[in-house]
Amino acid sequence: MRLSAMGDVAMTVPVLRAFVNQHPNVKITVISRPFFEPFFEGIPNLSFFAFDEKVRHKGVAGLLRLFQDLKGLNIDAFADLHNVLRSKIIRNLFALSGKKVASADKGRAEKKALTQPENKVFQQLPTMFERHVKVFEQLGFTINLSQPEFPQKAVLSPAILAIIGEKNQKWIGIAPFAQYDSKVYPLDLMQEVIDKLALDTTNTILLFGGGKKEIEILDSLAANKENMIVVAGQLKLRQELQLISNLDVMLSMDSGNAHIAAMLGVKVITLWGATHPYAGFSPFNQPLENSLVPDRNQFPKLPTSVYGNKKVAGYEDSMRTIAVEDVVEKIKNVLNH
Repeated sequence: MRLSAMGDVAMTVPVLRAFVNQHPNVKITVISRPFFEPFFEGIPNLSFFAFDEKVRHKGVAGLLRLFQDLKGLNIDAFADLHNVLRSKIIRNLFALSGKKVASADKGRAEKKALTQPENKVFQQLPTMFERHVKVFEQLGFTINLSQPEFPQKAVLSPAILAIIGEKNQKWIGIAPFAQYDSKVYPLDLMQEVIDKLALDTTNTILLFGGGKKEIEILDSLAANKENMIVVAGQLKLRQELQLISNLDVMLSMDSGNAHIAAMLGVKVITLWGATHPYAGFSPFNQPLENSLVPDRNQFPKLPTSVYGNKKVAGYEDSMRTIAVEDVVEKIKNVLNH
């Protein structure tokens, strides 16, 4: 399987967990960038193959080398969950060598109908998890996602505890960033959310992000609050996963952090801007009411984009119609149940 962005990779994990539980005699090899290996640790009958895009597997010659490397693993079938140019090439090489192959249907036409400004077809599309299940069905394997199993909460290492401290209260994770601005809740409103949550001293609020600029913003959001910790920049990915598995709730945009928390069995509340959960990217096993969306009466063209990369004039402030009080109330409800 050939995978890409963090959220895309995280969304495969619950499906693969279900697969190995329900087909214990089948061995899976996941092909992805080395960075993502921690996502798959602890899953039985699953091995990880590191795709070296910089050197060994770079370019067309590198893809041929990748195919030869994979052929040496005696693979019986190839499931292409990403369906992009590189994975198509590998998939076709396996097909030509007589192996069973299957690929994900990305539903481009129905996603276009959902996001077009006029004659919009506003309906729930199949989730990415359902699309992944269909890939395995093409190969002859059924997967039932109705009773998912999640890993145990990780035992936190002394290095993590030195930053966070022992857990003796509720831990709220907040990841206020996304790849595109159209998916980011306005920072002045996020400050209000954080201020209100911080008033309850039984909450510890952990702020997630990455990169110098994001860390500076997080530091300003957390300023002068004793029960807030900026996690960004302090932990490696493996440690961050261990920490996230111990959260009581994660507040995230439509972004990778939502999918990471969900794959670990954490309750997730998502805030949506230009995108919408109907496109199929809602976090795994989360109720639809945990996805807070802008007011479509005021902004009827929403969703305007599947990924958030298209800007629509006049829609820059659509997320301001998601009330601070609603966000805080949703978090409190999740914590209390």
